Amino acid sequence: MRVTRIWCILAGLVGIVAGRAFGQEAPGAERPNIVFIMADDQRHDLLGCAGHPILQTPHVDALAARGVRFTNMFVTTSICAASRASILTGLHERTHQFTFGTPPLKSTLSQQSYPALLREAGYRTGFVGKLGVKLEAGELDRMFDSATILSRNPYFKTQPDGSRQHITEMAGDLAVQFLRESASGPFCLSVSFNAPHAEDSDKEDHYPWPPSADGLYDDVKMPLPVLGDPEIFAAQPEFLRNSFNRERWYWRWDTPEKYQKNVRAYFRMISGVDHVVGRIIAELESQGVADNTVVIYTADNGYYLGERGFAGKWSHYEESLRVPLVIHDPHRTVGNSRLVEAMTLNIDIPATILDLAGVNVPAAYQGSSLRPWLAGETPDAWREDFFCEHLMEIGTRIPKYEGVRGKRYVYARYFEQEPTYEFLHDLQTDPQQLKSFANDPDYAEILAATRQRCDELKQQYEAAVIESGSP
Repeated sequence: MRVTRIWCILAGLVGIVAGRAFGQEAPGAERPNIVFIMADDQRHDLLGCAGHPILQTPHVDALAARGVRFTNMFVTTSICAASRASILTGLHERTHQFTFGTPPLKSTLSQQSYPALLREAGYRTGFVGKLGVKLEAGELDRMFDSATILSRNPYFKTQPDGSRQHITEMAGDLAVQFLRESASGPFCLSVSFNAPHAEDSDKEDHYPWPPSADGLYDDVKMPLPVLGDPEIFAAQPEFLRNSFNRERWYWRWDTPEKYQKNVRAYFRMISGVDHVVGRIIAELESQGVADNTVVIYTADNGYYLGERGFAGKWSHYEESLRVPLVIHDPHRTVGNSRLVEAMTLNIDIPATILDLAGVNVPAAYQGSSLRPWLAGETPDAWREDFFCEHLMEIGTRIPKYEGVRGKRYVYARYFEQEPTYEFLHDLQTDPQQLKSFANDPDYAEILAATRQRCDELKQQYEAAVIESGSP
């Protein structure tokens, strides 16, 4: 415990310096409110503003039209538990060590989470929806003034009057209530949807949408996935062909009828989330606080809609790792609609929230604030690659891996295979990641370099566990 206390003190002192370096507002400046909205299982291209020809997301599109859309946003682990812990703490899974089946997130980490630090700084903090992270006793109350956890299975909940309400709409009601109670500010509201995550226990109706999306896409024939050719699946190594990615494909996408039904329903769930985004924005405007409220929209991981013969997420491909990110900051993006192509990560979100609020960013955070990009500035140094991984203990159903995603090359090694199975993709010559060049002699130097880079980052984030006082 003494090591942990010393680390926390040092991190706080360094954080003060780091906070000043970020150029935070002078004392007395109006602190912005923050609404952080997160969907579950939505990849980067599933928004109207991202160019999707069918999906209707007018309210998120409107945010992007007057804000910034980050076109190369990724998660460091593609599963909700680990990713959501990373978003709370600003740390890679390798460092925070939380995912399904692990002990709760350490209190030393939850106390450095963005809501805990905002609350200490005088913000009223609220949470609505899916938390997805086990916390130690008392930590939820330390982090949030108001928190209502909503879990699916089922999505429709029976209300006191006997009616049934979809939890997406319940989240909207609770979000509006919080905003009405917090209009004097400053506040930070985190709205974390279960949708469009499938109801895995219901094999007939995987994607129960809210009534606000009734009728949408009824007459639309959904195009087949671009990477749905059976030969693409057949080219996968056996351990991926036999993984959860394929097992759940049979649940959702394996017949034309099932595919059409489930894609329509999945799209309706996304449009249902977008409807609630519209309600939240309307309430901010009604309360007169929209001009001082930053709105952030993202998702916890990507998603396969039959691409590569897969369902779910978990693996190293682009469909799994890449997610949307839209930020509207009325102080920095008024009248602007900009695209930022810089490589951004889920672990950048907590640093960004704290920085925008004028709260010191802990030195232990492994992400970086996106505030300069929002202001139209280009930082002197920005990442060229990032470490990605999946460490959940679930046998062979979700194979573990670690890797590095760079601007051109993607390296991944599934290290529990015998022997270790390596992928090396060249996004310049093969942007769809249809081929691995790991065994190509022309790529031997690139393979060695990316393998070494993976080792370096792995060791860096493992060392951070010791420094943070975790076991």
